[in-house]
Amino acid sequence: MKAGLPRHRDQLALVAIFAAILILFGLLSGSFLSASTFASVANRIPTLTLVATGMTLVLVIGGIDLSVGSVMALGGAVFAVLMVDWGWPFPAAVLGCVGVGLAVGLFNGWITERLRVPSFIVTLGSLEAARGLAYLCTGSQTKYLAGKVEWLARPVGGTMISPALVLAVAAVVAAQFVLSRMVWGRQMVAIGTNEVATQLAGIRTRRVKVLVFAASGGLAGVAALCQLARLGACDPNAGSGLELSAIAAAVIGGTSLSGGRGSVASTFLGVLIIATLESGLVHVGATEPVKRVVTGAVIVAAVLVDTWRKRRG
Repeated sequence: MKAGLPRHRDQLALVAIFAAILILFGLLSGSFLSASTFASVANRIPTLTLVATGMTLVLVIGGIDLSVGSVMALGGAVFAVLMVDWGWPFPAAVLGCVGVGLAVGLFNGWITERLRVPSFIVTLGSLEAARGLAYLCTGSQTKYLAGKVEWLARPVGGTMISPALVLAVAAVVAAQFVLSRMVWGRQMVAIGTNEVATQLAGIRTRRVKVLVFAASGGLAGVAALCQLARLGACDPNAGSGLELSAIAAAVIGGTSLSGGRGSVASTFLGVLIIATLESGLVHVGATEPVKRVVTGAVIVAAVLVDTWRKRRG
């Protein structure tokens, strides 16, 4: 199953790309290579890292989860309602937030596997439904949390490292360990490579796939906490388009859109590349349309590289 994991030289290539982006924008903007820039990037990446981690696992099994951005918004809305409107304690509100993500993920996995509906269609429907529920929960209004969760995004001890960043990195380490060292991870790679052969080998593929979608939803719920901490408020519009950034980070990291190949550690490098690229474009004064064009070009380039890699293999 090691063939399902990107090689070390691929990860070294990602590190080289990341360094090249730093050098490029450092030359184009004198203020780019500064502590404030790195602090801003460190503050933004936990949310995308958590969502992209779940997306990587789903892509490895040959599926896709388009609902993660809306699920994150719904989880944040549930947290705000429970803690601000209903006065629930912080731990209970956290359980509600993550629990909603898990529930939507289980629903996506169950419908996909039991009814044999393509995950693209199922999660597209969940994207709309979860966003609508987020609007209903908040009354289409931004809910301010009055400092109840901001500590999660606050750097510790004069460093750039926040509890949210530690949480995101821990999720990456755990998911990479599962994917590369545990039987469940090997089963995921096998399913993405050839599901029929995996079933004939006696592996319960349906259960594995449902649990993977549940993990994706749960991680989106955890990402909601990081987003709430960064903004200090619950915005029902939060996470719009986040699924595209998560897919881009995974594909840049070498995860195949057709399944059977992926690395969460490489996806994290993809997150760093996307976050740094976006920050660099802001520093050179790029407009929002230009940033979208560049991001789209990066996604297309990553897909072309993935296609070339498969043909070469």
